[in-house]
Amino acid sequence: MIAARLNELGIILPEASAPAAKYANAVIVNGLMYVSGKGPDTVERGKLGEDFTTEQGYEFARNAGIQVLAVVQDVLGSLDLVKRVVKVQGFVNASSSYQEHHKVLNGFSDLMMDVFEEKGVHARSVFGAVSVRDNLPLIVDSIFRVEE
Repeated sequence: MIAARLNELGIILPEASAPAAKYANAVIVNGLMYVSGKGPDTVERGKLGEDFTTEQGYEFARNAGIQVLAVVQDVLGSLDLVKRVVKVQGFVNASSSYQEHHKVLNGFSDLMMDVFEEKGVHARSVFGAVSVRDNLPLIVDSIFRVEE
């Protein structure tokens, strides 16, 4: 069912990206899948509020969500095994004066709700970061409740 929903939304999931260091893409414990932080699949690097607008950040966060979905599908074999998006944390690479972190992370949140509908509604935190890995615009960390 979720594959049909992705098709309706015009989303084609890429291959799951490999971890950037010595860790797993995801770990499942007691029905919760902890997905390691993922950034957008982009060559663009820099900070929100300096190099990018909030609107660009929204698209980066949406793209990071697609990267997360690719990992979830790779680990589970099907997104239909997702029972709920539980928690999302965003780390926005931002200038010290930037104030729209929450609007940036809406790109990720809106995608989860578009894909999973009510099961996509989640708890969320967003933080401004002085720097993030590889100077990506943001990194998103997420937790899903899944069927094992």
